[in-house]
Parts: sequence; C-alpha cells; structure tokens
Amino acid sequence: MAQIFHRSANTLAKVSIFGGLMLVGGVLVVAYTMDRGAYTTDVGMAKDQPVPFSHKHHVTDDGIDCRYCHTSVETSAFAGLPATETCMSCHSQIWTNATLLEPVRASFRTGQSLAWTRIHDLPEFVYFNHSIHINKGIGCASCHGRVDLMPLTFKVNTLYMNWCLECHRDPWKYVRPREQVFNMTYQPPANQEEFGRQLVKEYKIQSLTDCWTCHR
Repeated sequence: MAQIFHRSANTLAKVSIFGGLMLVGGVLVVAYTMDRGAYTTDVGMAKDQPVPFSHKHHVTDDGIDCRYCHTSVETSAFAGLPATETCMSCHSQIWTNATLLEPVRASFRTGQSLAWTRIHDLPEFVYFNHSIHINKGIGCASCHGRVDLMPLTFKVNTLYMNWCLECHRDPWKYVRPREQVFNMTYQPPANQEEFGRQLVKEYKIQSLTDCWTCHR
C-alpha cells in the first residue's frame, strides 16, 4: 500500500502537540500571574483619597497610636475610621490654612463625612473580625504591613483565602504577646516556634480552617 502521509508528518504532529501544550501552559502561567499581580490584587498600589493621609507622618513622626483613630479595633469586627472631629482636634490648631486639608475643614463645617477609598476590601461573602485577631495576639503589621512607613497607604498582602489559611493552619508562626500587637517594629524572637506555641496555648487559639469560620 502506498504511503499516504509523508514521513515529515510524524515530526509535524509531534511539534504541533508540543506547541499546543506549550501554548496552554503559557496561557495558564499568564492567567495565574495576572490573578496574583498588582493589577488584580492592588498589592503595592496606593489609591486616590480625598486627602493624601500619611501614616508615616502621623505614626512615625508624631507618635500617634493606631487606636487614636481606629477606636473600635479592639472591640468590634471593624477597625473604624476616625470622625472628622478626631482630625480637627489637632488640625484646628496646626496647619489650619493648609490647602491640602480643606476637604477635612469642609467636612467639619458641613457635617458630611469624607469619602475614603477602602484599601483592604474583602468580598461581602467573607466574615472577618478585627477584635478577635487583636485579642489573640495578631499584630497590625502581620496583615497590613509596616503602615507606619507608608506616606500613602497601600495593601501589602493579597487577602486571598490561601494567604489567610497560612496563618489559620499554623498560628504559632505569627502570634505575638498581646502588649506588642500595636508595636509596628516588633520582631519575633529566635525561638518563635517554642514561644509561639506557648502563646497559642495561653491565648487558647484554635486552628480554624472550616469553611463556616469565614463564610457564614
């Protein structure tokens, strides 16, 4: 019987299959990279705000404690945003005519709240409680990064489920003494595993990885 296909067809078929697999793999890599990249996650991206508030200036330079503005972080699911009156407790006396702060003064005059753009924005189907994490010894910087060094606030972690589960599976890696929760410069000790496991036991921290923990 005469040969139907030229011998080169075998090589062509192998190259086509290999090329197809490479193309599919490339598409998957690009999709994964985009899913984890700043374009999707907003990690490292400072967003426009009505006032370019600098945590670095207020926390590092002026020494203002997190709880002065985020008053409900220890007792509520939400950390809370400061009322305009909180800002004006200082800025009615300093930088009183700064153009940069006119939105704050306008808010104080009119009683209309400033419309801040949320940086750490979880989906509505995710339940998160700040107070339980604070009271169990998880520091602000563990999730929010070194906010005290940020001239403009941005997200440093994706807040994806797999990122949360890293801590929920092994909380001893991240827990710190409660009195150090708001210390932005805290460094874990060399014996963090031993120390962390001790704190996990002392604070009665559970390794919660069930779906209903966050999806209620």
